[in-house]
Amino acid sequence: MKFKQIQTLKNIASIIQTEFIGDPNFEVKGINEIHVVEKGDIVFVDHPKYYNKALNSAATTILINKKVDCPEGKSLLISDDPFRDFNKITNHFNPFTASQEKIAQTAIIGTDTVIQPNVFIGNNVRIGKNCVIHPNVTIYDNTIIGNNVTIHANTVLGADAFYYKNRPTGFDKLLSGGRVVLKDDVDLGASCTIDKGVTGDTTIGRGTKIDNQVHVGHDTIIGKKCLIASQTGIAGCVVIEDEVTIWGQVGTNSGITIGKGAVILGQTGVTKSVAGGKSYFGTPISESREKLKELAEIKRFLRNRKKI
Repeated sequence: MKFKQIQTLKNIASIIQTEFIGDPNFEVKGINEIHVVEKGDIVFVDHPKYYNKALNSAATTILINKKVDCPEGKSLLISDDPFRDFNKITNHFNPFTASQEKIAQTAIIGTDTVIQPNVFIGNNVRIGKNCVIHPNVTIYDNTIIGNNVTIHANTVLGADAFYYKNRPTGFDKLLSGGRVVLKDDVDLGASCTIDKGVTGDTTIGRGTKIDNQVHVGHDTIIGKKCLIASQTGIAGCVVIEDEVTIWGQVGTNSGITIGKGAVILGQTGVTKSVAGGKSYFGTPISESREKLKELAEIKRFLRNRKKI
């Protein structure tokens, strides 16, 4: 999430009331999660296991819960609770704004786009030309939709990420300040749910077609011309490259990559990253030919054991 105006380190520290290490005028351009940080971003880290990863990332300001040596060319924000203070920054620069109407006045809708009854369109949404939005679709703030997109009834774009910190008092939610972005020629079936990014974009590439009752988690990137069948659940921070086919009732782990042109057969659990251009099946996932051979060997073994 980029700030509308560049901030200084001193200003950010005053917002969250923390100590800082570095030039008070050090430029801060936004906040992001570790997997998408860029120069100018703040990243937070609250566990020693991930200190080095955060300090050596592309982020140039690290919100951290311990005083450490500050890497050259970077700055630190020292906090007793980086998770809490990351939320403070998100809320300060991207506060929730309640809607007063079904279609926000700040929404931009392209020519020849059809909006069916009972559709909700939030603040700063942009919808392209020649789209069809069917009844009871909910489009949260800041969503971007390209041209020639069809969205079927009861689909929800832009709900919060499923991201929590376990505390003794209960689960503390990480606020979502990202967006959903649909490129041109995307079709979404009925009752799909596409969560917005925590700080970046959940993106569905040009020409991708998604069946009914599919869930896409936060910050996931789906490439061009993919086919995803019903009841598939895609976790957060997944990368699905171009021309991937995913059949029904597939589930994925977070943070994995599915390579270009891969085919994931139905009811597969994608427990790890897989290369493109191959067909996969089973849980844990493996190439479909190998999995089918394994199943055949198990059946042969059981038959032989019965004979014995």
